[in-house]
Amino acid sequence: MFFVRTAGDEDVEKIRVLLGETFHDAYDPFYGADQVSQMVSGWHSTNAIRSRIGKRDGEFLVADDGRKLGGIAYAAIYPKMARTVMLHQLYVRPSCQNEGIGRDLFAEMETCFPDAEIMRVEVALPNVRAMSFYERLGFSEVDRMEEWGAPNSGLPAIIMEKRLQQH
Repeated sequence: MFFVRTAGDEDVEKIRVLLGETFHDAYDPFYGADQVSQMVSGWHSTNAIRSRIGKRDGEFLVADDGRKLGGIAYAAIYPKMARTVMLHQLYVRPSCQNEGIGRDLFAEMETCFPDAEIMRVEVALPNVRAMSFYERLGFSEVDRMEEWGAPNSGLPAIIMEKRLQQH
C-alpha cells in the first residue's frame, strides 16, 4: 500500500534513482539510452531535485510504501499564465505501474493549488501511453511545441490542459 506525502530532503536520492529508472523505461525506445542518460543527469541531478522540493510555489509529492517510492509528482505555479499550474513531472516506477499510483498522485496534486483554474502538462510526442493516461484524467491537447524539456532539445511535445475544480 502506497501513501502519498510531501517529499523531503531525505527522499532526494530515492527520487533520483526512481527518475532514472522511469525515464529509461519510458524514453529509451524513442530517444536511445545515451540521450536519455544525458537528460537524466541534467534534469534529475541531486541539486535539481532538492531545488524542486524546496520551491516556494511548488509541490513535490511521493508515493511511499515505507520501503520504496512507487512514484513521484512535481507541479508549480506557472508564472507565464495566471491561475495556471504546470505539472512538470508525474512518474511511476515501472514495476509499480497499473496499480493506481499515478492516479493517486494526481488526485492529491489537484488539491495542492486551491487558487489555480488550469493544470498544464507537456508530453513528449512519442509517449502515447502518457497522453492516454492524461486523457483519462480529463486533460485535452491545446497546443504543440518543438522543444520538450529544454531549449534546443529537438524533442517535440504536445501541451495538454485540464480545468481544475474550484475549492
